[in-house]
Amino acid sequence: MKLLLLSNSAAPGHAYLDHAREAVADHLAGVEELLFVPYALADHDGYTAKVAAFTAELGIRARGIHTADDPRAAVAQAQAVFVGGGNSFRLLSALQRAGLVDAIRQRVRAGTPYMGSSAGTNMACPTLRTTNDMPIVEPASFAALGLVPFQINPHYLDPHPAGTHMGETREERLTQFLEENDVPVLGLREGTWLRRDDDTLTLGGIAAGARLFTAGAEPVEYAPGADLSTLLTAQARFDNRAA
Repeated sequence: MKLLLLSNSAAPGHAYLDHAREAVADHLAGVEELLFVPYALADHDGYTAKVAAFTAELGIRARGIHTADDPRAAVAQAQAVFVGGGNSFRLLSALQRAGLVDAIRQRVRAGTPYMGSSAGTNMACPTLRTTNDMPIVEPASFAALGLVPFQINPHYLDPHPAGTHMGETREERLTQFLEENDVPVLGLREGTWLRRDDDTLTLGGIAAGARLFTAGAEPVEYAPGADLSTLLTAQARFDNRAA
């Protein structure tokens, strides 16, 4: 599989996706038309236009899947798929209603490049249960694409020592998740991303990297450039369970 999973699409001081421009260009090398999935936001046309303005600078056309008469056929013919960010619950619900969960999963597992940002990165996980989003709609299930066998928490935030917020920190919420689920969770800070090329998984980014949470262990820090391929060792087991 060929995946590019971004924590975020906009970074301070950068235009849309500009902080990851080189990674995106490399990931989409040779692609002439990108199939964009805008379902995480309500304005599909406006969202697609924003993506198309960026990809045009790379010499790539962007087509919104919402304009296709047959979305599943569009996925089957896609050179690459980009699932954008927004609300993860709305996104997964829309994918389920359109019959696109299996369609995208099968296409990407067959070698079609997949790119996700924020909610689109959540979709690459086994489930959306480590999203930060409010459940504004109720999907049929929490099961997502399962393109990686671990969970990701995009936009991961470290506790602020001087902060006055009295609710749970992100670390506390992920610790609670691990009290009920024995699956690693990678907290991707803003400005970071994951690159998967088959059995190789690499952390990239312009920021402070990522934090790995596992049940019964202290979190582990990783800097951009780290090889995280060991997180993929459970893929075959996960695929067999999901089949």
